[in-house]
Amino acid sequence: MAIKVHHLRPAPGAKTAKTRVGRGEGSKGKTAGRGTKGTGARKNVSAAFEGGQMPLHMRLPKMKGLRNKPRNKVVFQVVNLDRLADLFPNGGEVGPAELAEAGAVRKGQPVKVLGSGELGGVSLTISAHAFSESAKEKIAAAGGSVTEL
Repeated sequence: MAIKVHHLRPAPGAKTAKTRVGRGEGSKGKTAGRGTKGTGARKNVSAAFEGGQMPLHMRLPKMKGLRNKPRNKVVFQVVNLDRLADLFPNGGEVGPAELAEAGAVRKGQPVKVLGSGELGGVSLTISAHAFSESAKEKIAAAGGSVTEL
């Protein structure tokens, strides 16, 4: 089908309606969505401005006191003796890998054995990254041994 002269149209937005002067407020749009009068209608105000109230960023304390966060802190996965007795009732060798398989600790993190509870006569050869003194005593008393990694 061939294009004819009556099919031609100006590009969208190329033609705008003329402003009709002297025809009242309704024909011009007026406040452009800014309401009537006041600061918001006249200029841009930052979102942090609270109408003259002391702003939040000034109410909060500014770097007071000691902020000592230990950079090299070691967080141990802890296991108690009663848990070891439950997980390994037949005794044997226990290390971080076996504990991770049993679901007692997370894999790849240092393990500490604490002395809460009793082994109940189970002889364990335990290797871990740290032991409490009471845990060492109880393991030795039950006929087991301790190896620090």
